[in-house]
Amino acid sequence: MTVNATNPVPGSSTPAPTTSTSSSSTSTSSNGVNGLTMNDFLTLMTAQLQNQDPLDPTDSNEFLDQLSELSTVEGISQLNTTLTSLSSSMLSSQALSSAALVGQNILAAASSASYVSGSTLSGAVQVPDGASSVVLTIANASGATVDQIALSPSSGLQSFSWNGTSSSGAAAPSGTYNVSATAVVSGTNESATTLLTGTVSSVTLDSSTNSVTLNTPQLGGVPLSSVQQID
Repeated sequence: MTVNATNPVPGSSTPAPTTSTSSSSTSTSSNGVNGLTMNDFLTLMTAQLQNQDPLDPTDSNEFLDQLSELSTVEGISQLNTTLTSLSSSMLSSQALSSAALVGQNILAAASSASYVSGSTLSGAVQVPDGASSVVLTIANASGATVDQIALSPSSGLQSFSWNGTSSSGAAAPSGTYNVSATAVVSGTNESATTLLTGTVSSVTLDSSTNSVTLNTPQLGGVPLSSVQQID
């Protein structure tokens, strides 16, 4: 009796540690699911296969489904990382190429520009097919017509340059001027697209939209994607 009290029956205490270890392992695995990598998954899957109940084996299709899902998620994560890196590289490349435009003249779609007395306001008009005549109208900030210029009716871009002289022969003061064009096509007046020239003074990068803006004193900020011509 004394022997039985001081020395428990062999095997009676063995299941307890085993059960405790299994519970701890399960808890650890559950807590680490969010950080599971492909190698971790394969290690756990191998361990589970080795310790599965031979009378109730785990369905292999379940492993394959989990492996497929993990592989897809990991692939998307790597793709996102690659695209982010590529986007940053493209923005840097655009920045370098755009910096070379400082001091250059660009042509972009616009209907108004800031004019400095004594300089010129230039641009072009996109003349539609079949036009018989085209007239460019320059108006001040109040909407009053300052001058009108007749352009070639040939289809395509027709350039123009205004020296700041009004129709009365007086020099126009500095300020913002509106530019519009009217083309006569088959006897009907049609508005034509106007493009104005600006000189690039600086470049602004927007990393949130991966865009580049060219700053000009005449047109303000012009998106690089809107530039039609560079002189």
